[in-house]
Amino acid sequence: MKNKKLNIFLSILFVFQIVFVQLISRYPSFIEQYYSNGIYLFTSKFLRILFGWIPFSFGDLVIGFLFFVSFRFIYRLFKDKFKKLKSKLLQVIAFISIVYSCFYWFWGFNYFRESLAKSLGYNQTKYTTEQLTEVSKNIIQQLNKTQFLITKNDSLKIVNPYSQEEMYQKALSGYTNLANTYPQFEYRFKSVKSSLMSLLQTYNGTSGYFNPFTGEAQVNDLIPKPGYPTTVCHEMAHQLGIAAENEANFVGYLAALSNDDIYFKYAAYRMAFSYLISEVRKRNKTIFNTLINSVNKGILIDFKESSAFWNQYKNPIEPLIKKGYNSYLKANNQAKGIQSYNYVVDLIISYSNHSKKY
Repeated sequence: MKNKKLNIFLSILFVFQIVFVQLISRYPSFIEQYYSNGIYLFTSKFLRILFGWIPFSFGDLVIGFLFFVSFRFIYRLFKDKFKKLKSKLLQVIAFISIVYSCFYWFWGFNYFRESLAKSLGYNQTKYTTEQLTEVSKNIIQQLNKTQFLITKNDSLKIVNPYSQEEMYQKALSGYTNLANTYPQFEYRFKSVKSSLMSLLQTYNGTSGYFNPFTGEAQVNDLIPKPGYPTTVCHEMAHQLGIAAENEANFVGYLAALSNDDIYFKYAAYRMAFSYLISEVRKRNKTIFNTLINSVNKGILIDFKESSAFWNQYKNPIEPLIKKGYNSYLKANNQAKGIQSYNYVVDLIISYSNHSKKY
């Protein structure tokens, strides 16, 4: 009887939680001040301290356990021929209510905070093709320079010599350097790990994910190493409360760029180039071809091999998963869904314009 009353209470609470989230999402300045720069600063550090010392991904085990419980529940539901269906559905809603609450209070409210451009003081305006081309040329110049410094030959691809664990450790210095300019990106208490589900993530077409329930940054340790540093920095950005994917990409770019290690700098320019050149291609094919021809051959080999890596894992289920994730992003204040990743270009150009003033 007590369990039934608790399940009814949690089920009713679920409805109020949904309404509450919808209402509070309209007040980004309130969330920015009292949640993102208040409650979340404490909860995120607590979770990283609590789970960061564990040498494996505890969050992956939690997800695996939840899948097991879910399949077991469904199996028993069919085995019992849907007896006590209402009672069991009430249990499911009550459980979802708890998960929903934990998700938003542990991390999810960050989706509704003020834009990163505002907090960084960037005056964003719609960029022109000329601005896009200029920034792209500068990034290519730095990318070529970095590649040549490493290989001493513009036709050789980059071979990152570090292990995954070494890159997790090295990523910290990038955030330390970045915090000297932007104190809000101070990162303490590392909790970055290789995912136990890396193969599954590869088939899903994902490089990593952030677990909001354990505060762990999970990285797919099967992905090509040249771009690995920015993936690590991206997931660490999520840990700092940067929820929007385009903003996490940008912060990851800044953190890798701020790193003293040349392989991290290469990964930063590499990532920026991939987003910029994609936008150039959409706007002007002639400029696109000119810019591509200016890129060192070793870099193009790097991108070709990376593309070949992902192509070998393509499967019919991947588009469905991406469609589901797209819906998830749209439900959490990212109106363009997966396409919001491309809007990192806005931030890169804004950063370039902002840097020229100082």
